[in-house]
Amino acid sequence: MIKYRAIFGPIAVIALFVIGTRWSPFEPHPPPADPSGAPTGTISWNDADWDVFSSVIAGAEEARLAMLPMGELMAVIGQSFVGTPHIPGTLDVGETERLVINFRALDCVTFVETVQALSVVIKTGAGERLDDRARLETEYEQVLGTLRYRNSFIDGYASRLHYFSEWISDNERKLLLSNVTPDLGGIIDRETIDFISTHPDAYPQLDDPRALEDMQTVERRLSQRGRYFIPQDRISAVADQIRNGDIIAATSTEDGLDVAHTGLALWVDDVLHLLHAPLVGESVQLSARPLSERIQAIDGQDGIIVARAHEPGEATPPSITNGEES
Repeated sequence: MIKYRAIFGPIAVIALFVIGTRWSPFEPHPPPADPSGAPTGTISWNDADWDVFSSVIAGAEEARLAMLPMGELMAVIGQSFVGTPHIPGTLDVGETERLVINFRALDCVTFVETVQALSVVIKTGAGERLDDRARLETEYEQVLGTLRYRNSFIDGYASRLHYFSEWISDNERKLLLSNVTPDLGGIIDRETIDFISTHPDAYPQLDDPRALEDMQTVERRLSQRGRYFIPQDRISAVADQIRNGDIIAATSTEDGLDVAHTGLALWVDDVLHLLHAPLVGESVQLSARPLSERIQAIDGQDGIIVARAHEPGEATPPSITNGEES
């Protein structure tokens, strides 16, 4: 995180210093929390996750980050996770699908989810409630679960929003963000989506016939709907319309797969970069190349989808539940 501070604005420098003095992504920690079995209003996270969460919230409160526009806040919070290790499969804990809390190891999707969920609770005054750990844990779980699960409803493996184009569309329907890709001149892609169900060996949860059937139903719906994307040769032309903290999804050339990678937009010295968790064995970092150059240099990616998070209060998200909608 330290090596990036010189290139960020003064607000980010102050905020990153405050947050950075409170926690380190490099320390060894216990396994992630699984709060799903705990009653609402009780402490269910392990202390290591709470330490990261509370440090980020306290740092944001001290730096008065809640006053920032949502995108700028997400950019600052995202930068605070630079150095956090990229580890895949952190959500696949146990045989039953559950909401997993893990601030100490991220993949490209959980990085985006974590940053947006943290930004929401910061905006809604979490810093004023740090003395009520149980309440804050529950509040964060509600926000994160709403982002992560279709219709905010945990009902097996397929209820998680595995395809990121659906993650965007589902959260747009919840009024938590807007897909601005069509406004940026995006074009429609109607290629079939079926990567997960056609690669069951890579997804042990699909040994359950119901999970496989549910996933195929999801894939048929996504294939019929299509999705907008900005081809790689047009990214530089629309880059000036992309804002700090916008959610970036790199579209995939792999048959049956919609999105290959995700991250956050970040402007540095008037050049648009990607803040992301790039590869297994690496960590959250700022892309060395500008976004447009990075996409064009990777054979498995051919464009981007751009989404913009809403300010909290523009909509009231539904509650996240295990097994029933509320």
